[in-house]
Amino acid sequence: MFESLSDRLQTVFQKLGSKGRLDEDDVREAMKQVRLALLEADVNFKVVKEFVAKVTELSIGEEVTKSLTPHQQVVKIVHQELINLLGTDNVPLQESRPGPTVIMLVGLQGTGKTTLAAKLALNLRKKGRRVLLAACDVYRPAAITQLQSLGKQLGITVYTDPGSTNPPEIAAQAVELAKKELYNTVIVDTAGRLQIDEPLMQELTQIDERVHPVERLLVVDAMTGQEAVRVAESFNQRVSVTGLVMTKMDGDARGGAALSVRSVTGVPIKFISSGEKIDGNTLEAFYPDRLASRILGMGDVLSLIEKAEELYDAEDAKRMEKRLRKGQFDFEDFLNAMQQMRKLGPLQQILGMIPGMSQLARNEELVSEDQLKQVEAIIFSMTVKERRNPELIKGSRRERIARGSGTSVQEVNQLTKQFQQMQRM
Repeated sequence: MFESLSDRLQTVFQKLGSKGRLDEDDVREAMKQVRLALLEADVNFKVVKEFVAKVTELSIGEEVTKSLTPHQQVVKIVHQELINLLGTDNVPLQESRPGPTVIMLVGLQGTGKTTLAAKLALNLRKKGRRVLLAACDVYRPAAITQLQSLGKQLGITVYTDPGSTNPPEIAAQAVELAKKELYNTVIVDTAGRLQIDEPLMQELTQIDERVHPVERLLVVDAMTGQEAVRVAESFNQRVSVTGLVMTKMDGDARGGAALSVRSVTGVPIKFISSGEKIDGNTLEAFYPDRLASRILGMGDVLSLIEKAEELYDAEDAKRMEKRLRKGQFDFEDFLNAMQQMRKLGPLQQILGMIPGMSQLARNEELVSEDQLKQVEAIIFSMTVKERRNPELIKGSRRERIARGSGTSVQEVNQLTKQFQQMQRM
């Protein structure tokens, strides 16, 4: 989402880096480019004005202009001010004592509330919470069916009342069931509208009064730009939103909503979500410093480590370590390592989290999911014996593997050559 903004900012800083010393004119010219980059990214005008003024003020100080690496000092200031803009700290979900903890999801139709409810339920279950989903969207066709289908897929209970069209009552019944059945968390999926209207707001207020949610999370479509800021302000005025969830963060929008909404509303972003897939890779707790680093092309190693730890198979790792210590490494080991890496998420996204690799991550000719799938197809076309004894793959065997994988003999040769290099390492 932030690729264009990230590229523009990195270009500005590269120009600054080419100068040995910086004077006030250099800084002001650079900040003019930063201002244009932020406005083109659809960041709120007032937010841009305040941000640029603050960065300029700090960057023309004596400490920066007379330092040995002035452009690095400017980058540091921009990084810190981006963090301040995004909210400084991670704000975790609150819990009710005694429970159950009630989390109400609100937002317009089409923002991905129902999918988000399932993602959040999965996220909380991984942390040891016993979650009940409450289907309170009685207006949108198939909304309840969708939530039931997602609940079944994840093994999470969904409370519905087919005979009722009263969302506040359904939510209250769900909370009562949670108390009886010892669920410690209830996620209430409320109805949305195509636009903000009075009946929607009254219904949300009534649900709020019946179940007293400790969290009222506004689900915001990051693709809607400045409209997302207006929506957030309207909902916050009526239902006192406690946190924001930005969805569709993998889209091609310019990202201005994420950079504006915290500053304008004062409400913290608690999660960012990408894609429709329900797994551990598509919903992340929001850390302002990490997103600021990604925007500036500095990577996000902490998030990458957390993803790896979540999917880490200790037994597999021990087995691989023993084989490597003995100098053993075959195509089955190679395939297993590649599949473990793919569990972390899209390859471009993983590379974007590694400092210095953000530019490579955008080059689809060098790095693509299709290439990984092709490698998998070639290895799957080998017999078990060939995978465990790569030296057997010669002549007619290569032709058979190429036919079986829909590739050419040259591509099979290229993979075996790369594999031999890895094996030597």
